[in-house]
Amino acid sequence: MKPSNFPSIFSITEDEIDINELVDQITLTSTGAAAIFTGMVRGETSREGKAQGINYAPHETTYLEYEAYKPMAEEKMRQVADEIRARWDTIEGIAIIQRIGKLYPRTPTVLIACTASHRDTGVFEAARYGIDRLKEIVPVWKKEFMPSGEEWIEGEYIPKKGE
Repeated sequence: MKPSNFPSIFSITEDEIDINELVDQITLTSTGAAAIFTGMVRGETSREGKAQGINYAPHETTYLEYEAYKPMAEEKMRQVADEIRARWDTIEGIAIIQRIGKLYPRTPTVLIACTASHRDTGVFEAARYGIDRLKEIVPVWKKEFMPSGEEWIEGEYIPKKGE
């Protein structure tokens, strides 16, 4: 099977992430490994200011609201998958899912899954690359709601020229 025929799923959704269903959709008869990253809403958050080196005291997170412009975000997800395939020709299936809407602590918010014939073919590295690139170039916005108020959270969105 040629890489262009390998399964790829990209989705911005308000629906619950079904890990088993998604892995099934990107698994082939040759698949022997799946690396899955799932990000979750924390009920207690402490952030470090990346540029300023500031430490914020831990605080309670009541819920998060995620927003995205779906057509643009899904196109950027496709770009991330294309980049993964260009770096790791051993990757068989790819799923990139981002939930939007109001999400409470302990809820999965994002899923990156990559499958390959074996664990030693770069499948872990590909999944890690996927979540890092998603944070860099996929336009998703997050607002945190706390008992003391609300705040837009600045992410790592740093597209380069042409992205």
